[in-house]
Amino acid sequence: MFLRSPSRDARPMNSTPNPTPDAATAARHVTDLVALMKLEATGEDRFRGQSENIGTPAVFGGQVLGQALVAASLTVPADRPVHSMHAYFLLPGKHAPIDYTVHRARDGRSFTTRHVIARQEGREIFEMAASFQTLDEGIDHQDAMPQASDPLSQPSELERRIALGERVPADYRFRGLISPGLEVRVMDAPDLLSPQPSPPQSMIWLRAIAPLPDDPMVHRALLAYASDNGLLRAAMNPHGLTFFSTRLRAASLDHAMWFHRDFRLDDWLLYVVDSPSAQGARALCRGSIFTRDGRLVASTAQEGMLRVKT
Repeated sequence: MFLRSPSRDARPMNSTPNPTPDAATAARHVTDLVALMKLEATGEDRFRGQSENIGTPAVFGGQVLGQALVAASLTVPADRPVHSMHAYFLLPGKHAPIDYTVHRARDGRSFTTRHVIARQEGREIFEMAASFQTLDEGIDHQDAMPQASDPLSQPSELERRIALGERVPADYRFRGLISPGLEVRVMDAPDLLSPQPSPPQSMIWLRAIAPLPDDPMVHRALLAYASDNGLLRAAMNPHGLTFFSTRLRAASLDHAMWFHRDFRLDDWLLYVVDSPSAQGARALCRGSIFTRDGRLVASTAQEGMLRVKT
């Protein structure tokens, strides 16, 4: 859940990490992010994950997406990778351990289905269904990747936020960042403080800042983590809004993701996002994720709450 209200106990902007960390620091950040996806077994098909406070008042929704996917994957043979997940954010999560319970809904000849419930203090904060499939041959086609600037042609999101300095209103200097283990560069980034209306779309390059383990489950879980960052941005563009807009309150409501082809998150991936509709204080956003060589590796869809004070 990505709530817009500022966090009072988060890390202030003037103490954010160095945007160009040395190799040892980068490796530590990535190691911490991978560790966040590691779960403790607490019983039969029960797991516990720790939480990272990246500055958002509620736990970052991507963290819960990634951990829930890991919980489900731990109950499925490794030769059946996930191909789809559908999740609902029910309540804001706290910066505290989260308990995951996996229900083995189906074990078929080719497909396996798992349901996951995430709880804190006895409350259900999140639910997800995930489907896994044996590796099969079949027809193959995909959309072409759109033309995009080189990822290093634009500053990273962290660099952009640091450059704003004292121009950011005091209440919003605690604006949350995605994990420092991930680098995010927005190709068509609006002015965060004085945004102008623009088309409901966005292109985002992202990658881990140091090598990741070879385990494909780690890459899928971390892409699920990263996929919750930037989707709602496209719905804000036509209205001249950003997450810094003091009159905006935003939250992820649900999240769907489909995995198409193998990839590595320690190489650049292009996240192409659009928003076909916004109404009733809700917005729908869709994303396609490509490797640098143009392979479509995943698709996403998310509906979010967008409330604007008049």
